[in-house]
Amino acid sequence: MLKNIAVNISTKNRQKKYQYFLKQLQPNVNTRILDVGFTNDEPYPGINFLERNYPFLHNITALGIEDAPKFKENFPEVKVVMYDGSFFPFADKSFDIAWSNAVIEHVGGYDKQLLFLSELLRSSKDIFITTPNRWFPVEVHTRLPFLHYLPKKIFDKVLKLIGKDWASGDYMNLLSVADMKKMLKRLNVDNYIIKRNRKFGVTMDFVLIVKQ
Repeated sequence: MLKNIAVNISTKNRQKKYQYFLKQLQPNVNTRILDVGFTNDEPYPGINFLERNYPFLHNITALGIEDAPKFKENFPEVKVVMYDGSFFPFADKSFDIAWSNAVIEHVGGYDKQLLFLSELLRSSKDIFITTPNRWFPVEVHTRLPFLHYLPKKIFDKVLKLIGKDWASGDYMNLLSVADMKKMLKRLNVDNYIIKRNRKFGVTMDFVLIVKQ
């Protein structure tokens, strides 16, 4: 029951973010899109949301770190590129838009997140990123309340004690809006939009748009 509620909330939230993406960036049949962080698993409609909904799949390049036979079978028009999780294998401004939905929190710690963000900015003219808010009371991956407020090392130890060690380590490094702003300042980016998506009056996740 709780899982179904969480899935419904997540799917509706992604629908709202997708509509915001269309409104703000106005992609068309000629727009070259880089999707960073697709997945081979499709347990619910919120997964691979761009490919499930975007009409011009032939102009999407999906970048990931693992082979994805199911994804390729489901979306044969999408070009799939593998990489080692560090620098993107593309020239500067190869794409019009980079889309990355709920991925940056999974790439590792601060240095890896900074590299990930800088590579999105380098490879694309505009970027659209979403990520959960660290200060939302319920952690959206584990569905546990408040424990993620603890320092990262302590949170990881608790996860291992309660049998959720899959969510520890590099798997999850949550960001706040303030964290994102600090990274943007470090990269000398000052022209951006951050949109907070609220649930029960609290920011559940947020969208970052940078138009270069």
